[in-house]
Amino acid sequence: MTDDETVAALLEEFADRLEATGVEYKPRAYRRAAENVREYPESVVDLAREGPDAVAAIDGVGDAISAKIVEYVQTGSIEELEELREEIPAEMDALTRVEGVGPKTVGTLYEALGVQTLDDLEAAATAGEIRDLDGFGAKTESNILEGIPFAREAHERSLLTEARPRGEAVREYLAGVPAVTECELAGSIRRWAPSVGDVDVLAASEDGEAVVEAFTDWPEAETVIEAGTGKASVRAGGVRVDLRVVVPAEFGAALQYFTGSKDHNVALRNRAIDRDLKMNEYGVFDVSETDSEGQRAGERVAGESEASMYKALDLPWIPPELREDRGEITAAAAGELPDLLSLAGIRGDLHVHTDWSDGTESIAEMVRGAAEFGHDYVAITDHATGPGMVGGVGLDDATIREQLPEVRAVADDAAIAVFAGVEANIAADGSVSVADDLLAELDLVVASPHAALDGDGTDRLVAAAQHPAVDVVGHPTGRRINERAGLDVDIERLASVAADHDTALEINADPRRLDLRGRAVQTAIDAGATVVVNTDAHRSSAYELVRYGVHTARRGWATPADVLNARDADGVRAFLG
Repeated sequence: MTDDETVAALLEEFADRLEATGVEYKPRAYRRAAENVREYPESVVDLAREGPDAVAAIDGVGDAISAKIVEYVQTGSIEELEELREEIPAEMDALTRVEGVGPKTVGTLYEALGVQTLDDLEAAATAGEIRDLDGFGAKTESNILEGIPFAREAHERSLLTEARPRGEAVREYLAGVPAVTECELAGSIRRWAPSVGDVDVLAASEDGEAVVEAFTDWPEAETVIEAGTGKASVRAGGVRVDLRVVVPAEFGAALQYFTGSKDHNVALRNRAIDRDLKMNEYGVFDVSETDSEGQRAGERVAGESEASMYKALDLPWIPPELREDRGEITAAAAGELPDLLSLAGIRGDLHVHTDWSDGTESIAEMVRGAAEFGHDYVAITDHATGPGMVGGVGLDDATIREQLPEVRAVADDAAIAVFAGVEANIAADGSVSVADDLLAELDLVVASPHAALDGDGTDRLVAAAQHPAVDVVGHPTGRRINERAGLDVDIERLASVAADHDTALEINADPRRLDLRGRAVQTAIDAGATVVVNTDAHRSSAYELVRYGVHTARRGWATPADVLNARDADGVRAFLG
């Protein structure tokens, strides 16, 4: 099935393969077009059916790229892309997941050593063949070898932003099937894990075969992997979707069990044993007076609802995001579960970009978009020049000074509060890439690492958090899910320093980042730090990504009191001093 995500992915592959063959400039155009296709509010596939002119109306999609999109929608392939695949028949997506291996490197390794797969890359590195190539060396070879296991694991997992919409679409579809009485997502996607191996969906029905038949007829399903009487799997948009059907009386038990995590479930089962109970996917059973070994042994005391499963163990219902066996059961037993942050609790966004740097919309458009989204305030924080800023997207100090009155002018007429800020870069030595006197003129300063994103980054981030003008440390580890692991950071130490200096630590809601991650958020909050959920939006449609950041915050036990932008505008001003 052809959809916008598939089109965007093909454009990104086109960019990578052009770069691998040494083509300059064009790759950036294809990547920008891919981003714009992915964020376009209407169906690009439907536009393509109208012809190239309709597609070319999308910002950043010129005549050449629009023609290729139309070609793909009409024929299922792009002739020029097929030629590029033949020119360098390497598994581009898998190889570029290795830290330090970009498209140009793939092209070099293919031409010099015939590397096409991760296995080929590992063999070449193990044999010491890479170090002898111009521009590589022993250290590069060692780094590549160390990065291959991460790349293999990442290759098998989908980003939450790829998987979650698929899950929500199939849940909505199955909820409309007459034979289905209840339907919910389960597994890691229900816990809002940052990446997932597949999408798990659970349905309640007395007619499993009818549900399976409807599921395999789902219009978004591209391939039926397997289908039985009560289970089935399909592939949609490159994501595997697994369905399990249970009888309505056992739906709550199955939902709890298949949501996981494994460690959470083991801890619950041990608690059940302590109470002469047995807990499994069919319910909670009183086994104090039975010797049966059956799965449904003993009197069933819970299972129709998920809440009943926890109540049978003298516990309140525990939110799925907390189910990682990180103290949630002890807290629940003591009546101390946190009142978690909700999406409705977010009042604004303190990290967004405009077309002054690498955003696609003007200051006024980004402010208007924030107001339409429902925010009370927004901070304009375009990229400053510095390490990691390539292609001329970063603003030098003089340009930031030029932008400042423009932001103030928009703020004067805006329906919401507008903070004038910048996203400065944190260099490897911890210094910030904007002059101190200029930083002092701004309302808000986000400082983020964008280069040298390996090794221990604790000292570097601590130095930035201590800077008197820095208000937020942005995407602290610099990780990109399934692409790079990012910096190693002693979060507890960083959080302690940040708390002492009234510096917030960012939960970047970009689904490719989700940085800080949930466990780190929990550590930061325990150390007394304030966190902030920002989208890092480069267009107004990206404000919607805040939900991924909110659920990441919930995975870190964050309450509204812990989150800077759960405060009103005056509360933010008070924090900024």
